[in-house]
Amino acid sequence: MTMDLNHLIHNFTLITLVALSITTWAVIVWKLIQLNKAKKAGETFVEGFWKTKDLTDAARYSKTAAQSAQQRIAYQHFATLSELNDNVHQDLNHTWSRQDLLERVLTKQVKNERHIFDKGLALLASIGNSAPFIGLFGTVFGIIGALSAIAASGSASMDVVAGPIGAALVATGIGIAVAVPAVLAYNFFIRRTKILGSELDDFATDLVNFAQKTGFHVTSNVTAVSPAKTEQAVISSASKGVAA
Repeated sequence: MTMDLNHLIHNFTLITLVALSITTWAVIVWKLIQLNKAKKAGETFVEGFWKTKDLTDAARYSKTAAQSAQQRIAYQHFATLSELNDNVHQDLNHTWSRQDLLERVLTKQVKNERHIFDKGLALLASIGNSAPFIGLFGTVFGIIGALSAIAASGSASMDVVAGPIGAALVATGIGIAVAVPAVLAYNFFIRRTKILGSELDDFATDLVNFAQKTGFHVTSNVTAVSPAKTEQAVISSASKGVAA
């Protein structure tokens, strides 16, 4: 009875590790697709956003463009500006209040987008940390069962011992094989999500700076110019001044 129980636990451990391996690779494929789509969609939106004619066009673009993290941030940006414009104050205190409110709204939206990027990472971390121990757990019961079988046979020759012990150690090897891809994928995706999150922070900061430039109004004749292009224009202007 004890031998059957040990054998059952050992086999159950192997089945669990196989299930964890399938889950790991499913999450890896899903995250690769998700993050690649997010990066491409974000780059496409940002490029189109900074090509809009003015703030009105930019606000319209943020509503009609394809879904992306940057699109949702921009949409929330203009929705907040529209609410703020219902009560327009010209004094500095209210200007600061509008900027502070806008920053907090965008920070919250960026945090929500980061949570979307982080989905599945905790599962990879859990599998990477627990798989070797699950394998070791199965190995322990496998060895106990093997030793019980050896004792029952009454023989301790190498031929009798090596086979059952080797079969028991398979669980540890499978546990490590499951953990390694999970850990590597976790570290890779953590870096990817940090880069994407940094891009969202930069985009949100650009929106706040641009809103401050336009007095926190949605309707304006000011063209939405990319910060990178603005910096290039400043450098070009400075170069011409030096040349003159």
